[in-house]
Amino acid sequence: MKIAILTSGILPVPAVQGGAVENLIDFYLEYNDRHQIHDITVYSIWHRGVKKHEALKSRVNHYRFIKTTSLYARLKRWIFRHTLINGYYHYSIEYYLHECIRHIRRQHYDVILIENRPAYALKLRGETTAKLVYHLHNEKLTTKVHKAQAIYDAADGIIAVSEYIKGCVTAINTADRKTRTVYNGIDLKAFSCSATAIKRSELNLNNHDFVLIFSGRLNKEKGVLELIEAMTMLSNYPDIKLLIIGSSFFANVGSDDFFCATLKAKAAPLHNRIFFTGYIPYDQMPQYLRVADVAVIPSVWDDPFPTTVLEALAIGLPIVATRRGGIPEEVTEESAILLNTDDNFKTNLAQAILDLYQHPEKRAAMSKAALEHSKLFSKERYAKEFFKALEDGVR
Repeated sequence: MKIAILTSGILPVPAVQGGAVENLIDFYLEYNDRHQIHDITVYSIWHRGVKKHEALKSRVNHYRFIKTTSLYARLKRWIFRHTLINGYYHYSIEYYLHECIRHIRRQHYDVILIENRPAYALKLRGETTAKLVYHLHNEKLTTKVHKAQAIYDAADGIIAVSEYIKGCVTAINTADRKTRTVYNGIDLKAFSCSATAIKRSELNLNNHDFVLIFSGRLNKEKGVLELIEAMTMLSNYPDIKLLIIGSSFFANVGSDDFFCATLKAKAAPLHNRIFFTGYIPYDQMPQYLRVADVAVIPSVWDDPFPTTVLEALAIGLPIVATRRGGIPEEVTEESAILLNTDDNFKTNLAQAILDLYQHPEKRAAMSKAALEHSKLFSKERYAKEFFKALEDGVR
């Protein structure tokens, strides 16, 4: 098939600035390049980091970049900001979509795959005869979404990253037959217990420390504030340390936003036990995870299917996480402790951490279970199932 892929309009593909969605796109494009299944054109914003990327050498994956920061683009975006009528997304995303459509009008595609922006379909439907398939990574199509029924009706197929997300879609139409679930995957070779670990001394840690690791965007929904507060309850256990990896927005650098500043202020009394690394490039994440004894994913929102869970499994880390969104679909009772985000959450979080700290035999059993369960989430399995769902969705 001849396929066009519309990305988020925020981060580039190839994923030179990170982003879970963008990395997942890279995985199935890599699979397509290796097996040469479809002729694919990716519409992505431009970033200087993609200029000499190896992925651009593919004979079956083609990249069309939309420049959004040039003088011309800034002028056009300014015009969009002040004249846009019936825009669904932020004017900068609408500008990206407008530029994509200009090119799509001159092409013939069998399928247009929309990555996590299902409302693109409201404008695309009148511009192309291609079948439209959504790949939903978040709650972008629920009964609460503006024009939900129209967006749902415009789709020929829908791929959800979890049964949780599928349930959000099927609530729009209880007789739904469009939606399929394909679980995310990761690079199990990169994320493995044999990955080289960064030296603990480089992180102000020593070999006797019991290291917890949190990785992800630093926002309220990820539960990192509650994790820091749980750490304050463990003040009698100075060997328990917390490594916080991430920033407020992917590869952004510079001053912290207000929430990041709040986190650091809350952690200040525990300055010798809580360490912030800032953003770490994705290809370096395995060596940081290898430093840890336990991964904590304390999401306080319905996290659809976070790849941080899969990465921790593949490294062989015992996991403490929450019973929210698609997280329970990623783990087993043997590999993770799942907590409710109720009024006792912070206390229970501290107790779960302490339990693992005090019981190395339990950690060892959970580690073994994590490694075994991670085999279900290879990027190859993900890409193969993804293309099958895509093909089934447009038959």
